[in-house]
Amino acid sequence: MSATILLLAAGASSRMRGADKLLEEVGDQPLLRVMAARCAKAGRLRAVLPEGNADRAEALDGLEAEIVTVPAGGDMSASLRAGVAGLTGPVLVVLADMPEVTAHDMHLMLALSAQAPRAILRAADRDGTPGNPVLFPADLLPDLQKIKGDKGARDLLRRHAGKVHLIPLPEAHALTDLDTPEEWAAWRARR
Repeated sequence: MSATILLLAAGASSRMRGADKLLEEVGDQPLLRVMAARCAKAGRLRAVLPEGNADRAEALDGLEAEIVTVPAGGDMSASLRAGVAGLTGPVLVVLADMPEVTAHDMHLMLALSAQAPRAILRAADRDGTPGNPVLFPADLLPDLQKIKGDKGARDLLRRHAGKVHLIPLPEAHALTDLDTPEEWAAWRARR
């Protein structure tokens, strides 16, 4: 069964104080487009967007992606449930606000999943601190359909801790998550 890359991009960007973090420029493109293009290079892409957000939908114009929408203001669990609905194979869950995750990182995780199809593969930094993305095997799709709250799949990961294998990614790829203007400014300054 081939994996689907699920790009979660339905968050409200509430900590950006009026700006949309997924439309912040990375190079000369919005972060959402950069991340979607990386995902599409790595495999079959399904992106979850908030209903009625024309700017985010426009950022994906021309990319090969299946778009799923959820009501604006929903939590991460609602995005996950909508994103995995109808899928039958493994799912690599990628957060759209993590600009250091590369197509190569995703290729690595997908290749390792083929070797260990029942394992949960979770990206980590080189010191072993767990982060994102996370690849869930097909047998956990029913569990992903049942999650609730704004914790995403944290409880599911705890419940199946014995199946979790950490995959070290370069530098801080698995941990760099930009939610505030200050985090964006610090990240740009480091680049």
